[in-house]
Amino acid sequence: MRRALLSAALIPLAFLLPACSSEPSEAQPSAVQSTTAGSEAPFGTACAAVPKDGAGSFAGMAKDPVATAASNNPVLSTLVAAVTQAGLVDTLNGAKDVTVFAPANDAFAKIPAADLQAVLADKDKLTKILTYHVVGQKVTPAQLGTAGPFTTLQGGKLTVTGGGTDFTVNGTAKVVCGNVRTSNATVYIIDTVLMPM
Repeated sequence: MRRALLSAALIPLAFLLPACSSEPSEAQPSAVQSTTAGSEAPFGTACAAVPKDGAGSFAGMAKDPVATAASNNPVLSTLVAAVTQAGLVDTLNGAKDVTVFAPANDAFAKIPAADLQAVLADKDKLTKILTYHVVGQKVTPAQLGTAGPFTTLQGGKLTVTGGGTDFTVNGTAKVVCGNVRTSNATVYIIDTVLMPM
């Protein structure tokens, strides 16, 4: 009984630790190896910035719908403010099996402050930009670089190139922490805000 409980407790750690550790050990493969062999673990350099425990951790985010999960993750605080401003929290939380390309705070920091404030003040434009980051289907890492282009909730198309753990969206945005699970979405955190084409 004790052995079974210990095994059950260690299984989630086997998925989470390789994704964010920069030093693979003999017992644990590297992030690239683990995600190539089995695409269950989050991958990417920015995964190290995700909290290790609590509601904003990978395990915590998996329990909540996507907007709620993002609100618990400090890496996505600017995105959450934009989603709230656009009134999209309930829409995203109520969606089923979606894929979200979520700009990290650093992505929003690339936009000049005056331009960002102007977009945040224009609800229609903000909604179009944010819904352009959401694909109405589940997209796994194995499908990411091969099954597109993907139709977004905004109506436009996203193209993704790459493979393994190295992906670029629309030729500009790098996936910096991919395959993050929430209760209703697969999230790929990206380093650049996407603009509808």
